[in-house]
Amino acid sequence: MSDQEIRIGILGLGVGRSRAKMAAQAEGAELVCVCDLLEDKCKAMAEEYGCEWTTDHEEMLGRDDIDAIGVFSPSGMHADHGIMAAEAGKHVFTTKPMDIRVEKCDALIEACKKADRLLAVDFGRRYADEPHRVRMAVQSGKLGKILLCDVRMKWLREQSYYDGGSPDGWRSSLQWEGGSIANQGVHQVDLIYWLLGPVKSVYGRIGTFTHDIETEDMCNALLTFESGTWGVIQTTTCNRPSLGTAIEISGEKGTLAFSDKGITCYEVDGEPEASLDEFVPDPDRPKNIIEDVVSALTKGTQLACDGPEGRVSTAIFCAVYESARTGEAVEVK
Repeated sequence: MSDQEIRIGILGLGVGRSRAKMAAQAEGAELVCVCDLLEDKCKAMAEEYGCEWTTDHEEMLGRDDIDAIGVFSPSGMHADHGIMAAEAGKHVFTTKPMDIRVEKCDALIEACKKADRLLAVDFGRRYADEPHRVRMAVQSGKLGKILLCDVRMKWLREQSYYDGGSPDGWRSSLQWEGGSIANQGVHQVDLIYWLLGPVKSVYGRIGTFTHDIETEDMCNALLTFESGTWGVIQTTTCNRPSLGTAIEISGEKGTLAFSDKGITCYEVDGEPEASLDEFVPDPDRPKNIIEDVVSALTKGTQLACDGPEGRVSTAIFCAVYESARTGEAVEVK
């Protein structure tokens, strides 16, 4: 496929709207078709980017002029739609989380393997410069052995957020969505795994405090990484006002902390002028999921997050949910 553009279809125009824009603008990609339940949304996108549209996802999957399908439907449908795309001979990339059930992630991985199709998961933080610098600093050993990582995600989501969506109310349904850790917090779950390595076990508790929803709006989790590092994750959509997200990584020789506003602390024993500027990410790497998929298909480069990698964050938050249900620590598998 290296001599032609990668022809892309986008299924779901929530977050998928921005990915459709990426596909229309990325070198080596062509946005062929968009699909959503809402006809007006489809028509507007098609007119803006000069592509075709449909409200029937099976119609889009049946096209022979599409190489890859981006799945941006409700979270509990990601694997189902991805499997359909793979069985139709399409490469697959899906928004986060890969799905809300581990067994469905496994089924999607197997379907893409059987069809010999690429599978990528869109965790946007893996494409940004700052997380790359943080990862390089951690891997450099300058912080020494990592002792503790804590994540504090204190967001606000009004009831209208959960009541809305397409279809209405899907964000509040256990069938289609997880709660504060699986939906909003999954970016941070993936990020700390990417920074610090596999998680061995978790102990979690969840609750629903201020919203009329089936999912949780507050979660606390204690993590033990395979490296021996301890972790703490706090996620909520009840915080008034929203305070954003902060992550702190504490090592034997220093601390690295960052938030939505950037790096807030980087101190290393014996280096009074320590700076992350010494860590320079590859400027030629893909900067978003579309560039990543195009590069993987045309140049054979490694994806930022493939299927098995994308499965990990789902396995972690599912273990947290299981621990909250049983009251016992749960191994991450």
